[in-house]
Amino acid sequence: EVQLQASGGGLVQPGGSLRLSCGASGFNLSNYDVVWRRQAPGKELDWVSRDTKDHRLFYHDSVKGRFTSARDNAKNTVYLQMNRLTVEDTAVYFCVVPGIGRGRGTQVTVSS
Repeated sequence: EVQLQASGGGLVQPGGSLRLSCGASGFNLSNYDVVWRRQAPGKELDWVSRDTKDHRLFYHDSVKGRFTSARDNAKNTVYLQMNRLTVEDTAVYFCVVPGIGRGRGTQVTVSS
């Protein structure tokens, strides 16, 4: 069974850090691009980053220099390290694998 699950969200103060995980089962994540997307309250789904299967990384301008995507192929997992978080980063974060689907999201709340 193919499954995709984002985890690692939580409540953090502005300036803090979180690391999100996108775990996969039933397929080899290293053969696919992984896209992180987020949806803030009352807003549309936004693109955050893309980690391609050939190791290229792309980031939305709003997170460039703060967020980093990295893979652990042994764990079939992609991570999104988020540093210097701001209240504008508050959203539900999803990992999406084009051609496979989107997993359940994880809530990130940045608040003092």
